[in-house]
Amino acid sequence: MNTKIKVLIVDDSAVVRQTLSDILSSDPEIEVMAAAGDPFVAAQRLRDEVPDVITLDVEMPKMDGLTFLKKIMSQHPIPVVMCSSLTGSGSETAMKAIEYGAVEIIPKPRVGTKQFLEESRILICDTVKAAAQAKVRRISPRTLTAAPKLTADAVLAKPSGTAMIQTTEKVVVVGASTGGTEALRDFLEAMPADTPGIVIVQHMPENFTAAFSKRLDGLCKITIKEAEDGDTVVRGRALIGPGNRHVLLKRSGARYYVEVKDGPLVSRHRPSVDVLFRSAARYAGKNAIGVIMTGMGDDGARGMREMKEAGAYNFAQDEASCVVFGMPKEAIKLGAVDRVLPLDALAAAVLRESNS
Repeated sequence: MNTKIKVLIVDDSAVVRQTLSDILSSDPEIEVMAAAGDPFVAAQRLRDEVPDVITLDVEMPKMDGLTFLKKIMSQHPIPVVMCSSLTGSGSETAMKAIEYGAVEIIPKPRVGTKQFLEESRILICDTVKAAAQAKVRRISPRTLTAAPKLTADAVLAKPSGTAMIQTTEKVVVVGASTGGTEALRDFLEAMPADTPGIVIVQHMPENFTAAFSKRLDGLCKITIKEAEDGDTVVRGRALIGPGNRHVLLKRSGARYYVEVKDGPLVSRHRPSVDVLFRSAARYAGKNAIGVIMTGMGDDGARGMREMKEAGAYNFAQDEASCVVFGMPKEAIKLGAVDRVLPLDALAAAVLRESNS
């Protein structure tokens, strides 16, 4: 029996179609079912065979990717991965695609060094595999209204003792991947203006986190921004780690701040949740609150266990509310989680814990 993940590639560029096809076909678990130059050709292929995953260009002639995505998600939902150029306008459009039901975003593959191409291959193949596991449903877009696998050792050495000097200030660290963009929206929208400082790693490509942060900032009571090196972690603000950079929680006296730095892929990701959580274990200890959300793989599980060993209190999103119950499941298996809760209960529970 053929158990490979069948993928339909939809992109108006023949070069991109071929490159994506080569990248995906290099993975023994993935099969490229077909490649289409526009949504009309893709629709014809869908009548003959239904793929497990569709990779979809954002900007195409005849019919744009958003329009096609809305048709797919309203008629016969299939996991869709948006393939977008690394541009400001492309990033904004890709964010809207997430609202319309896309599972993930990947940057269009481009020429680079051997290491860059290998990292791109890992990102694209892992994203497609995660999408194949995702629980998708018919989406009614919400209106935008304001209101070799490395460990964290590669970026930060393991804590050798307790956290730094005592402080009463709590800090929240959050990790998410597939399905996390909308999960984070729900979580952050529920946070009041005086919530403890929050640092977030959401697996997302370079240049997309700025658009994601800006989108959330217009929806939430707290301030949301893409983290910059040296940004202070303060009440009423959430910092989202930039794509393709690791983000670490640090402390100077009683002041928390973030360090944004380069480094290798950790747990197959950059930014890595394991790196953030390890830094929280070291520099915040029992004053940290950890939250691990929907996502494929095990990034964050080991770091969350280190947080628990340092005295932190940790939450995991439950299986029923996850798009992919991978990262929370692995953290739970390691005994790193204190409470497992549905998404709509996480914010209130974190606030209660921060006041305890």
